[in-house]
Amino acid sequence: MRTRALSATFRSDLFDAIATVAVYALAATTIAPFLWMISASLKLPGEIFEFPIRWIPRSFRWINYGIVWNLVPEAPRDYHFGLSYLNSLKVTGINLIGAVTTSALAGYAFAKLKFRGRDALFLLYLSTMMIPSEVVLIPKFIIFDKLGLMGTHWPIILPALVTPTGTFLMRQYFMQIPDSLRESAKIDGAGEFAIWRRIMMPLSIPAVASLAVIVFMWHWNAFLEPLVFLTRWRLYTIPVNLSGFIDENLSDYTLVMAASVSAMFPMIAVFLGGQKYFLKGLTAGAVKG
Repeated sequence: MRTRALSATFRSDLFDAIATVAVYALAATTIAPFLWMISASLKLPGEIFEFPIRWIPRSFRWINYGIVWNLVPEAPRDYHFGLSYLNSLKVTGINLIGAVTTSALAGYAFAKLKFRGRDALFLLYLSTMMIPSEVVLIPKFIIFDKLGLMGTHWPIILPALVTPTGTFLMRQYFMQIPDSLRESAKIDGAGEFAIWRRIMMPLSIPAVASLAVIVFMWHWNAFLEPLVFLTRWRLYTIPVNLSGFIDENLSDYTLVMAASVSAMFPMIAVFLGGQKYFLKGLTAGAVKG
């Protein structure tokens, strides 16, 4: 009996060890491209494609970052990276605040308010998620052109202020909050907006944080719509601006890597700030829906 118990313990420990090694191996393959990008951003142009890969550069060329940000006189030209950085912060920040606010309001309405056709309307709303964004590019271009909004950031801001995915996430989270809290607040004379602001939102911080991380990632990395709608270089966001580092005469990939590393920091900061609630918010509606 003792031998059998020891054998079962050994098998369990062996399985745990193999699983741990597999997870670490998978994590290494995931993080390797990022480490290579950081390494490449500090190399000479001729060293970037060396094989086998030299992970630690012979000499650290911090000047690559100075060229990207136009901080050194050796820069071959002004890449306007600082301006595109500010444009990305502006567009992403507005979209983040707008999408989280509208998703929280709509999610509360679909979860807690009872009105005729609520479920049918919610299903119709969710069905828009099945429409590829590429399909509506031309209609949106025509609409914004007729409105005279081309040449501004509004074509990539206004459509992003509402997100069905965010509404679904918030609805699922609000459905977990007991209705008794809302009913008690109504007895005390609170209106729906006050209930949403003072009770529902403080309780839904995990869902709000996870949605904020997702929305930030979407819009910080968006390329196609900014490429189509932003017609002047002064409006370019970072993903569109990165294409300017490569042209038919010069392709300095070390500068592309330096710009990409610089663009990662806001995403890392947002994720680290919201990781405490991220998984909790994403799994909130897994039981009740």
